[in-house]
Amino acid sequence: QVQLVESGGGLVEPGGSLSLSCAASRNIFSFHAMGWYRQAPGKSRELVARIIFRASTNYADSVKGRFTISGDNTKNTVYLQMNSLKLEDTAVYYCHGQRFNYDYWGQGTQVTVSS
Repeated sequence: QVQLVESGGGLVEPGGSLSLSCAASRNIFSFHAMGWYRQAPGKSRELVARIIFRASTNYADSVKGRFTISGDNTKNTVYLQMNSLKLEDTAVYYCHGQRFNYDYWGQGTQVTVSS
């Protein structure tokens, strides 16, 4: 059973920073790709950032230049560093992993940007 466990969400003021972590129960290099999605109230889940290992990274236009996705295979963890947070970044953030044509999701972590 593959598990993804997020941590690091919380409440932050506009302009602040947060770092999310996604701990995987398998070596992250055994995944084809891992990423972060988010879902705000009343909205569809959307891709925030994705890393295709040994290939590329992709970001939503709304977070380019502010968010950075990275991975540490020694810790089986993928990170999302979020800087210059805006009110519209408020959402539940989900870790996603694609492995052998299966999709895996974490339980989500709440990020709230508010003054």
